[in-house]
Amino acid sequence: MTDEALYRSDPYRREAPGEVLGHTAEGGVIVSPSLFYPTGGGQPGDSGWLEWDGQRLPVATAVRGEGGLSVLVPAEPAAMPPTGAKVLQVLDWERRHRHMRIHTALHLLSVVVPLPVTGGAIGAGTGRLDFQMPEPPADRDALERALNDLVDRDLPVTEDWITEAELDANPGLVKTLSVQPPRGAGAIRLVRIGVGGDQVDLQPCGGTHVARTGEIGALRFGKIENKGKQNRRVNLVLA
Repeated sequence: MTDEALYRSDPYRREAPGEVLGHTAEGGVIVSPSLFYPTGGGQPGDSGWLEWDGQRLPVATAVRGEGGLSVLVPAEPAAMPPTGAKVLQVLDWERRHRHMRIHTALHLLSVVVPLPVTGGAIGAGTGRLDFQMPEPPADRDALERALNDLVDRDLPVTEDWITEAELDANPGLVKTLSVQPPRGAGAIRLVRIGVGGDQVDLQPCGGTHVARTGEIGALRFGKIENKGKQNRRVNLVLA
């Protein structure tokens, strides 16, 4: 089974009707089309709730199921909407939007720190990237200013699609050493920041992003942590 991923085609959509396709053995609910982003690529799954027939089911997170469908994980034991039920999906929008802001900010961080990325994670207002960085940055404040300068340029964030063969011909597009773009669907999504001569970043990504960098708001560095001889973790916080 596959469906339209609303979280990708319309990341600003806060609620949407859907139909329950079934349940998983673990107690999850499968709803189509998928409004909730499923955990992946360092980005947490969305939370929120389902409404149907005067009932409400809190959703703690979403995980990826068969065919890319989002499986909604209830936050607590409660009555489940039956298969075939028409439901209203409602996001915890504030949390999703913070994920979007941080995710785009981390792409910009990979621009101002042009080193291989060995890991990363996104939170609701915080995030981090791990870099192959044997020595700490010479001027932390300069990097923070450069990052906020990219935010202030209010660059557009758009997407393109390429084939797996095109990605293989351009391996430099992949910045993250620990996570490779998902394959098997026939196309790879690219997230572009800036256009034309103002383009600053282009890399494979399946997550949700803001429409323009100005929407991220001010950023500040948290700790820069030593994670071994070759790696350092740079933490980001929405100011």
